[in-house]
Amino acid sequence: MDKPVIVTIDDGPAVLTAIARDLRKKYGDRFRVVRADSGATALKALQQSKLPGDTVALFLAVQPMPGMSGVEFLQQARVIFLKAKRSLLTAYADTNAASDAINKAQLDYCLLKPWNPPEEKLYPVLDDLIHDWQADFKLEFQGVKVIGCDSFRNTGSGT
Repeated sequence: MDKPVIVTIDDGPAVLTAIARDLRKKYGDRFRVVRADSGATALKALQQSKLPGDTVALFLAVQPMPGMSGVEFLQQARVIFLKAKRSLLTAYADTNAASDAINKAQLDYCLLKPWNPPEEKLYPVLDDLIHDWQADFKLEFQGVKVIGCDSFRNTGSGT
């Protein structure tokens, strides 16, 4: 199995680059960080990559995006990866968006921008979400692979 995936979605290139950088810095050794510039782009990639062994641990989506909001994305992504943790990133205390996300997308956490310094405002929250995901995550059984050696083969000589 490849590394579990953390998916981040933001329509702002500078913010998307910054959040992906911070995620890779902290989690890149254990997770593959995938970024998308829209909810539609992320959903398409998720649907194409839904193969046995692929798993998403965490979605981090910005709320206000043209075309598809973060709440709408999280709601649809939840159908594809039910066990993934869902977090909404918003620039302001948008209680309506947070309420919609909790009710529609079963949001796990709502983070506020800016998240600097990430050691105080981002990583502790994501550490908790990832810990919760790992506690619930069960690796799918992929079968047993038997590795043998010809010297153990019964040759019929009676020995």
